[in-house]
Amino acid sequence: MDPLGKLPPLNGLKVFEVTARHLNFRLAAEEIGVTQGAVAQQIRGLEAELGVALFERLPRTLMLTGEGRSYIADIRRAFEIISQATTELRPQPVKLTISTTPTFASKWLIPRLPDFTARYPGLDLHILATDRISNFQIYGVDLAVRYGRPPFGSGLAHQLLFEQEIVAVCSPHLLSELGAPRTAEQLASYMLLHDAHNFWPEFVEQQFGRREQSTFKGISFNQTSHAIEAAIAGQGIVLANRDFVSRDIVEGRLVRALDGSLHGPSDFYLVWPRYRKSDALDAVRVWIMSETQV
Repeated sequence: MDPLGKLPPLNGLKVFEVTARHLNFRLAAEEIGVTQGAVAQQIRGLEAELGVALFERLPRTLMLTGEGRSYIADIRRAFEIISQATTELRPQPVKLTISTTPTFASKWLIPRLPDFTARYPGLDLHILATDRISNFQIYGVDLAVRYGRPPFGSGLAHQLLFEQEIVAVCSPHLLSELGAPRTAEQLASYMLLHDAHNFWPEFVEQQFGRREQSTFKGISFNQTSHAIEAAIAGQGIVLANRDFVSRDIVEGRLVRALDGSLHGPSDFYLVWPRYRKSDALDAVRVWIMSETQV
């Protein structure tokens, strides 16, 4: 014996569910994409199959009968069960959380995401951008980009991502307007854009043999990415990691304002728990490292 018994047509049940929501044949037809007459015919056929009236036909609307109200509640539950079973059957994307600094996320990672999503369409990437060091266990972090020096903690593996090489860049329009700053006096005609690291004193001393900056104008930002955006907008010269502005230089938004560079006290590393092993983690690590070679 068939354990399901004799089921009414599933297409008729779907039309019934839509019509019960709208209580209107025309609106139901618009949602389903068929004619109003086709919807009415499906409902008449279902009512004939069941041997009961599901709707009362009123002049401008429909009303569920008592049998219709009882039946629609069970039909909706049945559709919800089918929908949930179908969702659980389909392959779910693998989720991986990366913790980065805000500047790394906006100036390095996000511009490269189209390539990543094209290569790994089944991987659901979550980016946690914060200046705070995110706990791997508490925040569910799988991989972190850390600015610092190893070791980073017991149980953590690390890999050098790129060194902190600081360069001075500005808008090409600003450089054309004010000229290349070859002396400290010429640099004083520019606005110096500072971030929380404030490498300007050391950079000026290296370039011009002086550390005193009282003659220089400046604007300070708490995020390096904001200082870079200000430089792109022509507001002044910013000191930034070469890897963070390389794409802006290639695409003509920024140019090198001074030839020299400065190596910062820390570098950028990939950090992850030694115990955490997964193909997704390995794939993301390999992809990130390959992008540093481009």
